[in-house]
Amino acid sequence: MPVYNKLVRDRIPEIIKMDGKTPITRILSEQEYILEVQKKMHEELTEYEEAIHTDNRLEELADLLELIHAASSLHGVSPAELEKLRARKAEQRGGFAKGIYLVEVQDD
Repeated sequence: MPVYNKLVRDRIPEIIKMDGKTPITRILSEQEYILEVQKKMHEELTEYEEAIHTDNRLEELADLLELIHAASSLHGVSPAELEKLRARKAEQRGGFAKGIYLVEVQDD
């Protein structure tokens, strides 16, 4: 019997049951949940970095986005409010679309 000890998506226990198996789960405390969301973000980022094909990369980005939504809710902000913050920062400071790499800043 495999032991996972990790945060999973909400429907995973249901999917395991449909496969004729019995999942053993528990609900995390808020503090545990925060830590597990952070760990899962690192896991998904590593999977994104290691993915070779675009579809796999997009799957990992979708997982990261889901975790970002969960994390924003933990901090009392909806995904829509987080998007407004992202858009405001992009308006004020720009995004990352141009691929600008700052090498150094020289004092004049």
